[in-house]
Amino acid sequence: METIDNAVMLLVPGAMDAGPLTVVFWASLAFALAVAFVLTVPINRWLIFRGRGHAVVPHHH
Repeated sequence: METIDNAVMLLVPGAMDAGPLTVVFWASLAFALAVAFVLTVPINRWLIFRGRGHAVVPHHH
């Protein structure tokens, strides 16, 4: 999820230069997290279904 979030932040023009008090910063952050969520939830569900999810196999950590 972090990788997808960082990639989207790099693709949004001006997002990396925007300060935390600007709308561009918060809008691009919200957009990046939404994209990351949409892309990672199906993968996480698939892993849990196969018995490989983080919540299912915590003894490996």
